[in-house]
Amino acid sequence: MSQDARPGIRLPGRLADRARDVLEGRTPPAAARDAATVMLLRPLPGGAGPARPTGQPAEPAEAARSVPPGAPGLQVYMLRRQSSMAFAPGAFVFPGGSVDARDAEIEVGWAGPDAPEWGRMIDAPADLARALVCAAVRETFEECGVLLAGPTADTVVADTRGKDWEADRAALLERSVSLAGLLRRRGLVLRSDLLRPWSRWVTPVTEERRYDTRFFAAALPVGQRARDVSGEADNAAWIEPADALAAARGREIFLLPPTAVTLGELGACGHLSAALTARRRITALIPEVFVADGAVWLTVPAGLDYPL
Repeated sequence: MSQDARPGIRLPGRLADRARDVLEGRTPPAAARDAATVMLLRPLPGGAGPARPTGQPAEPAEAARSVPPGAPGLQVYMLRRQSSMAFAPGAFVFPGGSVDARDAEIEVGWAGPDAPEWGRMIDAPADLARALVCAAVRETFEECGVLLAGPTADTVVADTRGKDWEADRAALLERSVSLAGLLRRRGLVLRSDLLRPWSRWVTPVTEERRYDTRFFAAALPVGQRARDVSGEADNAAWIEPADALAAARGREIFLLPPTAVTLGELGACGHLSAALTARRRITALIPEVFVADGAVWLTVPAGLDYPL
């Protein structure tokens, strides 16, 4: 295998067959759908030891309340996609999903950077940037019950548990209400300032399902608790980035390349404050697929550290 000095990931079976078909012109590439994903972060709780994703529910957020954001260590919330999912079955991922028409509603209460400013930060037109930020907030609430919104521009809801909140979350999932509609009814504003732009990853051109995904980082709001409520996952965990990577190296869990690279970047920050203040340059990152030595390989873009 040769593709400069970058490590290659050998694609198996059906993925390799499709890649050859696309690379050799027999199958047209799929269009990439806009999507958003959120790395939900918290300081490392005092006294926490090494963690691994398990079948147990994620520990309560209250354990991290007394830990200052600048204290050493951080944890990120991850979900394992059910094996029945069409895209990335069995992979440990961050909460997120595709943008849909509801996310483009402009009549939404909003605090923090406006759509044009977000567009400059995440390399997107203003209308798409607004939809991506809305999708990030909506998907985080749908998939782990955490809502980045508050009654005013400098407050955030303290708790989203209870039957009334669960009814609202279910309505979002059923698409009977939009995020904008939910916030209007509850008298809340979306806190775009709680999100931080992180990166932009585009699924390789050879994949059957492709996504153009903006990655965001956000601190878990005090009082709220992340929990697996989406139905798309069979496991959830708060985990230190280094422990997630160690579990992947030991073949205990499966990580997609963008997730592995992002975990390495989060781990390098060292603590929550550093992750939330990191200056990030957002450009489209597209893993390359190529044929060499009779096999099909994938490699991450040049200049990135692939920690697996």
